Amino acid sequence: MGATTRTPKTAAASPSTYRSEHQRDVVNRLKRIEGQVRGLIDMVESGRPCEDVAQQMSAARKAMDKAFYRMMACSVMEAVTTSESEVDTFREVERSARILEKYA
Repeated sequence: MGATTRTPKTAAASPSTYRSEHQRDVVNRLKRIEGQVRGLIDMVESGRPCEDVAQQMSAARKAMDKAFYRMMACSVMEAVTTSESEVDTFREVERSARILEKYA
């Protein structure tokens, strides 16, 4: 068996590039959710059947969950790529885990 090697913390994209891409992704997801919520308001005001509204509410809720998890993935990736030591990385990943436990 060969020895395992650690991958260096530098990747093709810099941490700031990765963060800005993630921010853009989360913002785009939230804007789509905003549109879904506006559509829900229109559905309720126009008297659409409850089951139709419930289906769209479920879709908006799932989209919000996905946006939340993408945001948390960014937090974990940032911790891994910017921490100066393994101890710092561990602390930041633990912090992200506590946020997930609290809000997920």
